[in-house]
Amino acid sequence: MTELEKYYNKFNEDKRLTRRHGRVEYITSMKYIHACIDAVLAERNEAGGRVQTGDASGNVDAKAQHVAGDLPVNTDVKAQSVAEDTSGYTGACTPADIRILDVGAGTGRYSVALAGEGYDVTAVELVKYNLGILKSKKSSVKAFQGNALNLSRFADSSFDITLLFGPMYHLYTFEDKHRALEEAKRVTRPGGRILVAYCMNEYGVLLYGFRDGNVKQCLEDGRLSKDFKCVPHPEDLYDYMRLEDIDALNAASGLERYKIISPDGPANYMRPVLNAMDEETFDLFVQYHLSVCERQDLIGAGAHTLDILIR
Repeated sequence: MTELEKYYNKFNEDKRLTRRHGRVEYITSMKYIHACIDAVLAERNEAGGRVQTGDASGNVDAKAQHVAGDLPVNTDVKAQSVAEDTSGYTGACTPADIRILDVGAGTGRYSVALAGEGYDVTAVELVKYNLGILKSKKSSVKAFQGNALNLSRFADSSFDITLLFGPMYHLYTFEDKHRALEEAKRVTRPGGRILVAYCMNEYGVLLYGFRDGNVKQCLEDGRLSKDFKCVPHPEDLYDYMRLEDIDALNAASGLERYKIISPDGPANYMRPVLNAMDEETFDLFVQYHLSVCERQDLIGAGAHTLDILIR
């Protein structure tokens, strides 16, 4: 068992995303996932409509479950998967025709919610423990064990939306990150969207380095460069990025940026403050965050950055 698997066997991702700082991240990310889905639906309908279905499988009646504080979702929608073939458009494209791949799906916080809204969702997760929790939720998600570096089970241009919400946190070399991005690009159809999440350098330096009193040791053992760039070792489990690192990956993969946002902003720095808020004040904080999360002067300052790319 790898150190990463041991870590996630104890880590409760569902619980993290239902705590207030995690809810900010989840609500914001879901807003932009839905915006990407809406854009793809509009583009496909403008191009001629829904994909012809061949060997359709997995007709499932799925009710969306509304979690307090999360975005509202559509209820009583029938999920219907579509064929691998992305040619031959006929009729209006519906949510059931949108194919989403969630790579590094964890316990399914995003993929299960999206499947509940009627989208055709496939999940890939490395850690067996997480995969077991995801499957136990009895959703229509098609879940497989695998990793972001090898998506060979999927044909080229198989999905409209591809999520990489975890893999980049744990890949340490430019080569591996580039390979993961190339695989996501390959399985996403032209005109589709790829949403990639990164852990950000300054958050790691400020919290683990200065707040937790590790900055001197990290400088001494090479985990911080002289310009305070994180250089984590594999046993540290997480890697951290700056915007120029993300830009270099996109350039290497030939991917066009649609938007880049801060999905959590200051929320991770403000956990005790958020927890002490009454619900009305917390709702105002979420409104505030949604109003500023695209501001370029804030990108990179939060714990995470979400890069939205066009295939």
